Parts: sequence; structure tokens; C-alpha cells
Amino acid sequence: MKTNALGKYRPYLHFAPQKNWMNDPNGLIFFDGEYHLFYQYHPDSTVWGPMHWGHAVSKDLIDWEELDIALYPDEHGMIFSGSAVVDWENTTGFFPNGPGLVAVFTYHLDGEAGAEPTQTQGIAYSYDRGRTWVKYEGNSVLTSDSKVDFRDPKVFWNDKEKNWMMVLATGQTISFYSSPNLINWNFESEFGEGIGLHTGVWECPDLFQLQVPETDEIKWVLLVSVGDNPEFETGSQTQYFVGEFDGRTFKPDHDSIHLLDFGKDNYAGVSFSDIPQIDGRRIYLGWMSNWRYANEVPTNGWRSQMTLPRELSLQKVGEEYNVNQLPVKEIESYFSIDSVIDGEVSHENGTKKYPVGSPFVDCSINIERENSQQFGITVNHSKEQTTNIEIDYNMNAIRVVRKDSGEIDFSSNFIDDQIVKVENINELNLRMIIDSSSIELFINEGQYALTSLVYPDHACESISFSSIKGSVILRDGYIAKPAQ
Repeated sequence: MKTNALGKYRPYLHFAPQKNWMNDPNGLIFFDGEYHLFYQYHPDSTVWGPMHWGHAVSKDLIDWEELDIALYPDEHGMIFSGSAVVDWENTTGFFPNGPGLVAVFTYHLDGEAGAEPTQTQGIAYSYDRGRTWVKYEGNSVLTSDSKVDFRDPKVFWNDKEKNWMMVLATGQTISFYSSPNLINWNFESEFGEGIGLHTGVWECPDLFQLQVPETDEIKWVLLVSVGDNPEFETGSQTQYFVGEFDGRTFKPDHDSIHLLDFGKDNYAGVSFSDIPQIDGRRIYLGWMSNWRYANEVPTNGWRSQMTLPRELSLQKVGEEYNVNQLPVKEIESYFSIDSVIDGEVSHENGTKKYPVGSPFVDCSINIERENSQQFGITVNHSKEQTTNIEIDYNMNAIRVVRKDSGEIDFSSNFIDDQIVKVENINELNLRMIIDSSSIELFINEGQYALTSLVYPDHACESISFSSIKGSVILRDGYIAKPAQ
């Protein structure tokens, strides 16, 4: 079992920096037996500041080793978000003796005397599995004459077209560029006008293919993070589009808005590149925070953590497609089942309570409605501190309430209820993973996700189940504690 000797709220299962500030995941890639996590990092403070790329590696996506800072600011600006690729065929000319890593990132240079900042794209390359980096002497490799927001490049090899594709956030749109060598880039198209959620600036795009299980149907998925806007209460959030991409233009199948997560604390997430074909998963990782209060969360000496890595899949629901997400299978080795949950819970029989007393917990349960009007799951962090998950059958909604979850006074927005509407609410599968300062809820095999930070004194002393005005049947449930 992992130990936690670094203070209150530090997670066991989630990556967090040893010290100082972190935000967006960058350069997620698998290479030579290692998963690489680069991330936005300020090494001199616990609040946002001049951005570097921090770096960590893992063999199993859960246990991370933090390494030296990978990329530092230079005369071109700070190192904003981006991606990393393996140049298998030496398209860059950097790797005559075998494949290596290339980082593609945004330079952000503040303007002088109130002028607009400049954002351009740079590259760097590594011969030693990402431990050290050489910045390309010809940086920047892509600039804009008209876009102020011009950032967060996600790059991948398009095998059909035999070229590199860049997906770039450009204000309220996403722009697509192609290149034979990661150095010379050509504009292809722009997407986003008049479609999707536009409550904030568009950021951190990703584009990849997913196959509908048990069919031959393959669709393209475009992730777009939407920044915070004080005019709206939601703060930052992430949307996605499903459609077709012909190597130049993305065309969505529908114009409805789809959110990747219905909690407040999953933002700027992207997927890992170069997962081996024999594995075949599309693995996603997000920044577990919200720009509305990210600089104020009550951690000491460090700030921010990542979500659990999640495997993404595609489910056809009616005429549209849903991106499902569940924790990666690697997490299962960190748990062993301690309690079995089943039987009836009714208003007459009172609350069912299961002791836990663990620093992190995995709880899964199937809930079959009989005639209940509202069913509740209470995470008892302590006698006074609780997070409540309320299933409202009349409203077809699941609500996460954290107003009594521990420290909450750093932001009035933090205590707002988090709500997701669920179509198939009468038969639910809920999976909940609790860590020192987070609860990740996955509903109906990941059809819906709801990610929440919490700041209690203890992760979980017990879990309670109760029903109001009627009963439900619990089936095939369990509580899993840390494996010994």
C-alpha cells in the first residue's frame, strides 16, 4: 500500500506534485515501458505563475515518480500546455539512431505596457526518454498574425494521410494544421463557430478515434475544455463532439452540447499518445480542479492533483454517441474487497451503515428502485463531516452535496450542488472512488462521471445508505479497502 507522509489532504491514488503549483496535464505519452505525465508547473509558488513543464513517470498509471523539471521558460516566453509524440520514423531529422520524444508546446510571451500577449508554438526533443530536452533552434515553428489565444497543441500522426496533425485552441474555435516533420505547418481548417458551449475561452483540445464496442463503427472524438467566466456559476468545464475527420476538416454528427464530466473538478484533460496497439485503450487524465477556486484550495505547500486515469469508450445512445469513462484497470491491484453490500433499504427499516476507516476506498453498488422517491448515499468522513450523494427519482437527477464535507470557506462557489440528469435512473450502477481529498463518481458503467474535490479531516470512516418514502434493492455491491 502506498503511504502518505506528506500532510493533510495529500492523495494516495492521484498524482500531486511534491510541492508548489500544478495545473493542466501535458505531453501524456507511453514510451519504452513508461507512462509520462508532463504538467503545467510553477516551481516557486503554490499559486499560478510563470509556467514550466513538470515531469513524472509511472509503470502503472497510479504510482508516479516525480522527476526534474523538463522545460523552462526562455526568451520566447513561458511554457504553456501542449503534447508529446514519438518520432518513430525520424520525420524531424532529430533521431538518426532510433526513435525519440518530441514535445510540442505553446510559448506565451507577455506584452509590454499593456499590449496583448503573444502565443506561438515551439518544439523540443529528447534522446534519453524525456529526462533532458533540447529546444529546437528554429523556434517558434508556428505563429499567428491574428489570433491572441493560439495555444495548447495536441499533435498526433495521421496514418491515413502520412502526416502529423495539430489540433490547436484558437479563441472560441479549434484550428487544424498538418505537417510532414513537426517543423513546417500548414493550416487546414477551423471548427467551432455557432456550435457547442461558448461560455469561456476554448482550451486544451484533443482529437482521437474510438470504436463502438461490438461493431465496426469508428468515430472521431474532439475534446474541448471551456474556461471560467465569472458571468456563469459553473466555472471551467469540458465538452466533447463526436463526428468525422477526413484529415483536414472535423464535422460533428450533431449540434447538441455534451459534457465530459458533471462535477466541478475535471478540467483540461487529454489522452495518452502511443499506447501500444496490443493494449488499444484510449486513456484520459484531467486536472482535478476548477479555475473558479484553484488558487485558493486549502492545501499546504502544494496545490492541485490529477484525476484518476480513465479508459474512454464510445456508447451509442439513440441517434447520438456518449463518451463513457471508467478508472483504468490498474487501480484494482490497490484494493481488496472488505464488505459485500446487498438487500433492501427502506424508509421503515432505517439506514444501512458500513464501517470503512480507510485512507482510500472503492465502492460499487447496483441500485434497483422499488418505490423510493429519494435514495441517499452518505460518505461519513467523520461524525460532523459528510458528502452526500442524493438520487432524486422525481427529478431523474443525481446530486452531490459537499456543503458539510470539511473545509469549504475558501470559495462560495465550492458549496454549490453538482447535478447530473440521468435517463435510466431506476436501475443504477454507481462506482465511487474516495481518496484523501476527492470523490470520483461513475454512473451506469461510466455513462456519466462526476468529479469532486473535498477537504475533510478523514477520507472515509463509514458509508451509509438510506431511502426516503419507499425502498430500493441493493445488489452485487462491495466496499474495497487498500490491499495489504
